[in-house]
Amino acid sequence: MQFHTWIFLPFFFITYVIYWIVKNTKFRIAWIVITSYLFYGWWNPLYPILIAYSTLVDYISLTLMEKSSRKRLWLVVSISNNLFLLGFFKYGVFITDNLNALLTKIGSQYLIPSPGFLLPVGLSFYVLKSIGYVLDCYHEQVPRERNLIRHAAFVSFFPLLLAGPIERAAHFFPQLQGNPRISIQQITDGFYLFMIGLVKKVALADALALYVNTVYDAPQAYQSPALILATIAFAWQIYFDFSGYTDMARGIAQAMGFEIMQNFNCPYLATGLSDFWRRWHISLSTWFRDYVYIPLGGNRKGKWKTYRNILLTMILSGLWHGAAWTFIVWGALHGTGVILTRNLERNQFYKENIPLPIKQIWVFMLVSFTWIFFRAETWDKAILILTRIFTSGLSNPSFPLLFAVVIFVAWIYQLVRHSLVKRLSVPSPVRIGILLFLLLYLAFFGVSSGRPFIYSQF
Repeated sequence: MQFHTWIFLPFFFITYVIYWIVKNTKFRIAWIVITSYLFYGWWNPLYPILIAYSTLVDYISLTLMEKSSRKRLWLVVSISNNLFLLGFFKYGVFITDNLNALLTKIGSQYLIPSPGFLLPVGLSFYVLKSIGYVLDCYHEQVPRERNLIRHAAFVSFFPLLLAGPIERAAHFFPQLQGNPRISIQQITDGFYLFMIGLVKKVALADALALYVNTVYDAPQAYQSPALILATIAFAWQIYFDFSGYTDMARGIAQAMGFEIMQNFNCPYLATGLSDFWRRWHISLSTWFRDYVYIPLGGNRKGKWKTYRNILLTMILSGLWHGAAWTFIVWGALHGTGVILTRNLERNQFYKENIPLPIKQIWVFMLVSFTWIFFRAETWDKAILILTRIFTSGLSNPSFPLLFAVVIFVAWIYQLVRHSLVKRLSVPSPVRIGILLFLLLYLAFFGVSSGRPFIYSQF
């Protein structure tokens, strides 16, 4: 069940009405769990069993960790179980395919049977959320949640289940305590945010996908201008798609009385690659910073070990995104880029004398270049696209003018959000006008493709 499909409307209407009835009773948290499991089970009836198993193992491990003198043992049990789920369902096929390729090269007649399992949607997100919570408990940064139902609600909360943000226990568990006071302002702000996200997805991301898919599905048929424009269009497609999901998730949660962390902060206005990762998928970037980069040593053990830690963290981040060599290369490129530009971004001359638009444009172009490996279906296609960008002709790319206008307006909108003019969007009459415009835009330019959110596959 996706937020932008018709079936979600009756689901959320019924969920929300009953939620209001029980929100000041002890059944509020139970209702969140029930609706979250129903939401997840819509994809596959086996998915709720998987998330229930993960939740129960973590809950028991945390209970024993608190009572036992062998805390590290139960930490290992919990994390090993979560990593096993992730490895088996997400990387099983990737690992066996690569091992079989290696066996074939050395002349072996034996091939390892492929597990053939499909990745359960949302698995990567709730696994990282659970690992972070267990580690926080182990380091006594948060208290263990003794109520199993509240623990289950934290793991399965349906607005965040498919593609985050990856909420932290310290921020979310307090919001499960007591009875929420939901104001009219929260409700209107929540639905306003939901509408913004819906337009990003249906009218912008899915529209851009029409051009991107056409070019990337058959790159051998297109020349340099079309491949470059399709790559730039994908940069905006994935931003509209993923930030649209985040807006919709945060909007739903806000209408239910929950405040969810911001996941995007105008990433294409970044002035450096490190700055980009402080703005893009913030919940994932901070997760890898806190639970991978810092435990590896961060920047505390000298320059070369700092570079090693950056590269390893970004490669693992790339691997988290997908079980393919293209994602590993994507992560390695970002890691290498962060290392090479780290001192430049701190240079006083660069900060004070290089015009802001120039810094933003070169960072955007560098990020867009790396998106080629993210978007290409195979390594061969990624190399073909790169080769044709630099060697093919200059034919008309047939890029729709409307798409160019949309991208330009989106970039201007981000600039406006960072300026003094942003306060103009606060008054209610302005918001009503924006909503009416969005509804009209959806009616005329919405793409009813039913395409799933890009990040739901991760």
